[in-house]
Amino acid sequence: MQCRTLGRTGLKVSEICLGTMTFGDQVSEDDAITITHAAMDQGVNFIDTANMYTKGRSEEIVGKAIRDRREDAILATKVGIEIGPGPNDVGLSRKHIMRSVEDSLRRLGTDYIDIYYAHRPDYSTPIESSLMAFDDLVRQGKVRFLACSNFRAFQLSKALWVSDIRNLARFDLIQPPYNLLTRDIEYELLPLCADERLGVCVYNPLAGGLLTGKHDPSKPPSPGTRFALDTMGKMYYDRYWNESNFTAVSQIKTIAADAGKDMAQMALAWILTNPTITSIVIGATSMKHVAHNIGATEVSISEEEQAKLDEVWRQLRPLTFFYGR
Repeated sequence: MQCRTLGRTGLKVSEICLGTMTFGDQVSEDDAITITHAAMDQGVNFIDTANMYTKGRSEEIVGKAIRDRREDAILATKVGIEIGPGPNDVGLSRKHIMRSVEDSLRRLGTDYIDIYYAHRPDYSTPIESSLMAFDDLVRQGKVRFLACSNFRAFQLSKALWVSDIRNLARFDLIQPPYNLLTRDIEYELLPLCADERLGVCVYNPLAGGLLTGKHDPSKPPSPGTRFALDTMGKMYYDRYWNESNFTAVSQIKTIAADAGKDMAQMALAWILTNPTITSIVIGATSMKHVAHNIGATEVSISEEEQAKLDEVWRQLRPLTFFYGR
């Protein structure tokens, strides 16, 4: 397992980041702990969770899994998405941030968080207010580095500007979706990150599992897959389950077969060919899947394969003229 430097922080994180959204739901506590230990034994040091994953159970399980290996783990969690019915149980207000970090620290069983994400933009709270709260957490030693997820390029740019002019801790990492079917971040977000030396840790690298090639568009999603989950199934279905994506998947499957490569591993390896990408979040439902996905770090993508995969994207999302020059 290779490590990459996270932006300008000097922090070294594994190319594969263990995603734990399934812990406490699809994956039992015992299995989750086993998966975490096995992944760390294979060189994964980056572990990603969130305060709202399985209503806090994910954080609790992750805390138990790394209790005796805390210094070996780069631990990331998040704040911002709803955690309760109250009007202040959501967002990036100082009140919500300060309460949420204490709850996360307690569930995780640790006195500091390596990377603390703003899970999504909060349009009702000025970014200055959020960043001042985050800055306090860094100065208190409860958080080492700040990050954001699901921010647009202009929102990230504004946040970096505010941190600069107010001398506040800044976002050093962003977590956007990125895969062979979802490449829009290449237009503005990735160039911004490269220019500002931000780390990029991407989620949904297999498009919710669509890029494994195991789904049949003529049939309903199979039970146990993300598209069939009670909690988030509809979101994934709306996000990826459509005719144009399945057409692209068919083309990618052919490219992988012609190259003699596993389709899922090719999709992951393709992401790692981008020098701006720091790490890939892989979901964990079994150690077999985790080990298989870790194997993608040993797969190379030829220039010919890259060109064919680029052509799939041009057909999927044709861009005839772009406003920026």
